[in-house]
Amino acid sequence: MATLANGIPVSAMSAATVLPYTYGLNGVNVPIDNLSSKGLFTSIALVFLAILVIRLVQMGIAHLRHLTSMGETSSGVQKYWSQDGGSFWSAAKRDLLYAPLGNKRHNREIQLSKAINVGTIPSRFDTLLLGLYFTSNIVYSLLLDYSAMDKAAIWAEIRGRTGHLSVINAVLIFVFAGRNNPLISLFGISFDTFNLFHRWGGRIVIIEALAHTVAWGVNEHAAKGWDGINSAFATSSFIQFGLIGTVALLIMLFQSPSAIRHAFYETFLHCHQVLAFVALLGMFYHAKIGLLPQLPYVIGIICIWSYDRLLRWMRLLYRNVSLREGLTKITVEALPGDACRVTCFLPRPWSYNPGMHAYIYLPAVSLWMSHPFSIAWSSTRGHHPADEKLPLSTADFALPSRPCNSLSFVIAKRSGMTASLYALAASTPSRTIQLSGLLEGPYGPAHSLHSYGTVLLFAGGAGITHQLGHVRALLAAYAAGTTAARRITLVWTVRSAEQLEWVRPWMDEILGMPGRREALNLLLFITKPTESREVRSASERVKMFPGRPKPQWLVEEAWRKRVGAMTVGVCGPGALADDVRAAVRGVESGGVVDFWEEAFTW
Repeated sequence: MATLANGIPVSAMSAATVLPYTYGLNGVNVPIDNLSSKGLFTSIALVFLAILVIRLVQMGIAHLRHLTSMGETSSGVQKYWSQDGGSFWSAAKRDLLYAPLGNKRHNREIQLSKAINVGTIPSRFDTLLLGLYFTSNIVYSLLLDYSAMDKAAIWAEIRGRTGHLSVINAVLIFVFAGRNNPLISLFGISFDTFNLFHRWGGRIVIIEALAHTVAWGVNEHAAKGWDGINSAFATSSFIQFGLIGTVALLIMLFQSPSAIRHAFYETFLHCHQVLAFVALLGMFYHAKIGLLPQLPYVIGIICIWSYDRLLRWMRLLYRNVSLREGLTKITVEALPGDACRVTCFLPRPWSYNPGMHAYIYLPAVSLWMSHPFSIAWSSTRGHHPADEKLPLSTADFALPSRPCNSLSFVIAKRSGMTASLYALAASTPSRTIQLSGLLEGPYGPAHSLHSYGTVLLFAGGAGITHQLGHVRALLAAYAAGTTAARRITLVWTVRSAEQLEWVRPWMDEILGMPGRREALNLLLFITKPTESREVRSASERVKMFPGRPKPQWLVEEAWRKRVGAMTVGVCGPGALADDVRAAVRGVESGGVVDFWEEAFTW
């Protein structure tokens, strides 16, 4: 073994040199760490600021368009708003904001087989933002002092930087994951989009946590060898909690690919939440024991998580419990075509905007789990069937002091909770059951369609629930003269005619609304009719067709006959949404046409 002049082995001298860089803030460039987090937060804030400015401008234009066009029967004002003032915004929507990453495919799921679903492809704009997000993290991670002669110092700086960035990004993903994320309403960005960034941000957190651990291990091994690493794992609570957090994150990485999420979603969600808690616990004690400057950020994450949970519990308590009216009561009807109509009778009145959703808790079916569904219908006139009884005293004849509000949903049978719910209701002679449960919400950005003269809505299967509220609100405003809408077209695609029963009572109410004959066209497509007589049109305004719709033709036809500005919305299978998106991009020039899509992609 080589020795120095003083007789000390070179290896011992090297180990002694490396040792200080194996723990604490030795070699960690805290000022640059803070600069990197400020840079990351600032760049994200600038993106949100740009989105907010654009949103405020759009809201201002939409409000002015609404004020000048509502109840307008002359063509002059509506024609003015139908024309685009320039080509830039149309091109930006066509080639960036509405564009898929490639030619067409975006929300159509990539399936290797019926059992293996590998998810969807982000849009072009989302991919651009994700690319910038990834690139900025790489740049900040590699912003090191390469002039340092000692490699141990560089590894220590990598350890500090990646650990710091992992915590900083964890703050973001906890914000993005919250149901009560205030950014959803403020920026009009869907939970689905935030969920996309939550997933990719989580991958960045895991990669940086792993790099943090590896960088520590390199120096620890150089200083003490494998025995030193094993000893640190066995005796150092600081290292142990860090290891607990890293291992929990790695398990999350391997149990969260799309194929696993889709195949075992409820199991995945339970494990994901437990592992997130364990990772946060490890992160907290790792930072606390080591007196690390990231501790305030970890406490901030705990506050964010606690705020979301507390607000959810408060919503549940307030919405579902009343000393005077009792608890929420839920009726589940098994319908033809493998779906359930779920009606929640609420002790307190709710207010919601069309297109919003709520989470349903059904302990008898899925214990404490909750699942999101679009609100299909609301009523302030109904009472729970169990409350209907013969009057026994004069007090029973008194009118209730407050209407018993109800919200209704249509839940298509798939797997997991939805299959169990359908089987439970279908097993009874009446195909109807009464359950105890809770409702949480409403959630989601509200899309107001009242400033558009032409509204074209597509729905596939249970996606009709998202569109019914819009149609109902538009027709009510049309009769009152408070909307610009003059042409409303609803296109609904179902597999069989019996699936039309899902919303029949609500559709009958819509068809009886004032102004319906003048404003609404209803196009029903039956993709697999059992016999030809099932497909017959009731009138010129309510038509039925066999087969699938052709979104390109329908969008182009509505575009040619448009009145005022035009909006196109879709809620349904990914293939339908991609076809509608492509059709809208095809007419996105020379006029105002906006596109929006409602989707839950997990």
